[in-house]
Amino acid sequence: MSENKVAVTACTRLDPIDKAGLEALIKAGKENPEVIKTLKCKTVAKGKFRHENYIRNLPAYIVDEPPTLLGDDTAPNPSEALLAALGSCLAVGIHANAIAQNVVITKLELELEGDLNITAVWGTGDLSEDKPLGFTDVRVKVDLQSNADEKTQNAIISHATKYSPVANTLLRAVNLKVN
Repeated sequence: MSENKVAVTACTRLDPIDKAGLEALIKAGKENPEVIKTLKCKTVAKGKFRHENYIRNLPAYIVDEPPTLLGDDTAPNPSEALLAALGSCLAVGIHANAIAQNVVITKLELELEGDLNITAVWGTGDLSEDKPLGFTDVRVKVDLQSNADEKTQNAIISHATKYSPVANTLLRAVNLKVN
């Protein structure tokens, strides 16, 4: 991985999640497999490229741009936030699947990097028709240490990736409507 890696999840001891709570979520999902939950975010432009993102009743999640993209470098940029979302989603899935299989995790770190051509400059720069927009490649390196053997760990990582909502959003076309 290059020096542009982003450590999303790092810990020396991973506290387990509530197994009974996980089992209740599993049961509810199996009993009502058609349930759709709509997630919401309100984004408020605050000047320059700084934005406040309001999700549920949480404090604002700030997104900015680095100086090379004319921002003030106060927070991750949108593409970095996407990498963080992917890393966090994969980490949650790995953790949940480990708990479901009685695997104890002692370390879980994910390093993510993505290749992005930024010369279109949000539609104001090089607008060549053949230019790929968005990430063309994303690489994730998982460092998982647990009481399970390597084969089991790899199976957990693969399974979590297969069922990751964020990974699947990146892997398939999504209906997007902007009004």
